[in-house]
Amino acid sequence: MPLANGYGVLIGTLHDYYRDPPDDFGRYYHGNLVIHAPAGNYKCAIDVDPKNMPDGVQWRTVSLRTLDFAAISSLPDGWHPLASEPSTGALDYIRSAVLHPPALIHLLRYSSCLNRLLAWLRWNPPWKSGTGFQALTELENVIDAGARFFVFGEPFSSGLGVHNVHQNQGDPVGGGHDAENWIWQDGGTIVLKPDGRLLGFLNKFQTQSFKTDGQGRPA
Repeated sequence: MPLANGYGVLIGTLHDYYRDPPDDFGRYYHGNLVIHAPAGNYKCAIDVDPKNMPDGVQWRTVSLRTLDFAAISSLPDGWHPLASEPSTGALDYIRSAVLHPPALIHLLRYSSCLNRLLAWLRWNPPWKSGTGFQALTELENVIDAGARFFVFGEPFSSGLGVHNVHQNQGDPVGGGHDAENWIWQDGGTIVLKPDGRLLGFLNKFQTQSFKTDGQGRPA
């Protein structure tokens, strides 16, 4: 079912960033973005809990086309609720065209084999698996020198903040988080760089499926 407190995107500038202190085994559980917006500073908790597995976190960094992201980037800074459907700009790791640009069809058709492969990897990089430390290292490369931030997820029930900044579908039934399974409500961190590039850091857990049905359940 949809997230309990709704879903949306926070837009603003970076005020601060820090990692949670590691536990006794050196594991990191969150990277914390503090985003400045008109209502104040929002804490955004990006969950990279490895679930007691050596490679329990999965992530990838994607390039977004400016035109595909125009509806969201044209919004003013602040929190914006989004209905869980494609027309609102909501994210879905499996279904979003903005995360899987369809214009590749023309490019791939008329390119050499090497150029096809390079283009495909640019727009559809493979998922990586590893530790929270490794995931946060890549997140920090993405957010470095970011000019504007777009953090998708669920608002805090009280106070200013965003959590569930990760895939919110595909959790195994009976696994403890399956009540939040739904489509078009995935969290993510998208950064506008000073040179105009848009980079997205997408993160999920190894226990979550890459394929889901119409209600976000593992297919």
